[in-house]
Amino acid sequence: MSTVIIGAGIIGVSTAYYLSQSPTTDPSSIYLIESSPELFASASGYAAGFLARDWFSAPVASLGALSFDLHKQLAEEHNGREKWGYSQSIGTSLLDTDGTRGEAWFREGGSRAEAAGKHEFYSDDGPAWLTRREGEKLEIISQGDSTAQVDPLRLCHFLLSACLARGIHLHQPAHAHSLTKTPTNTLQTIKITTTTSPPKTNTIPCTRLILAAGAWTPSVHKTLFPSSKLHIPISPLAGHSLLLRSPHYTPPSFSSPHPSTTHAVFTTDPAAGYSPELFSRNTGHIYLAGLNSPSTSLPPLATARHIDPQAIAKLKRTAERLMGPGLEIVREGLCFRPVFERGACVLGPLAGEGEGVWVAGGHGPWGICLSLGTGVCVAEMVEGRECSAEVGGLGL
Repeated sequence: MSTVIIGAGIIGVSTAYYLSQSPTTDPSSIYLIESSPELFASASGYAAGFLARDWFSAPVASLGALSFDLHKQLAEEHNGREKWGYSQSIGTSLLDTDGTRGEAWFREGGSRAEAAGKHEFYSDDGPAWLTRREGEKLEIISQGDSTAQVDPLRLCHFLLSACLARGIHLHQPAHAHSLTKTPTNTLQTIKITTTTSPPKTNTIPCTRLILAAGAWTPSVHKTLFPSSKLHIPISPLAGHSLLLRSPHYTPPSFSSPHPSTTHAVFTTDPAAGYSPELFSRNTGHIYLAGLNSPSTSLPPLATARHIDPQAIAKLKRTAERLMGPGLEIVREGLCFRPVFERGACVLGPLAGEGEGVWVAGGHGPWGICLSLGTGVCVAEMVEGRECSAEVGGLGL
């Protein structure tokens, strides 16, 4: 059995990582196909990296709990605290919320804190890097036992390196453009073309196919199944971000025997018209985002993105308002999160495309958080095993 995974972002590499641990799948029979000339150039490398255990609606609750526990386990087993900045996080809110669960906040410019549900709130002085004004009240939404933080880019590189060390194949940059099937409609091979100079076309054995190309998943599906009437309802949501350093933030030392704790701050910026989200990392960085746009067109490749100077200027004004002067801009970012139009995400077989075709995507703002649980469950699905989380309601 040969498994081809289209998309080497966090969902693709997580799936390959856990599938390669199975005693019934030879790692050398797993192929990752990535079209971008730069690895992790969209949401996988430019997202916040915030993790939560119990901030999810019912269809995703089991997957969220599994994935959060897997993040903690992976970090404990492989020194994730130092390798990819895993740390406990204190979630705080500087805005009022009615505690309504749901996914609409993401598209409508609201705060991720609205997804947290009804938690008990506590007063807190908050992080030293946050500028406080008279009359503001900072409330704790979650403690470190249910929220955490990672550097997603470093986590992705760790997972991919582990995959390659086990013998998994990576074709990048490369496009998959056609399939062959047996007379019984089962997959047989996939044809890919590398976009290096000169281009080279290869035919790879493919008996199991997983579509995990993030916001590009629908277009990949249409390329490989041009006559299909099936529509995968995943749409892109563009989000700009800043990665900063503050003179008021000194991360804990890795040599300390005590677990490091970071902060997530969810607030509002009425003048700017959006809900900023700030996340400190134990790497010394602070990530600022929340400025999303559903109207920004998805480029053909992640590296073809065009950062909007006006969006970055708005984020910089917010950063100075919330953190004061003296900030260092480390990176300006734009990524496209894949949003499943029915809410939650989609995991499962693609009925009607023949045996052996699955899709994993549409995780919206929770791709990093749900990545490891998704990888485990998709690996179990393709091998016909019982899933470790209740994901039966996440299919198309």
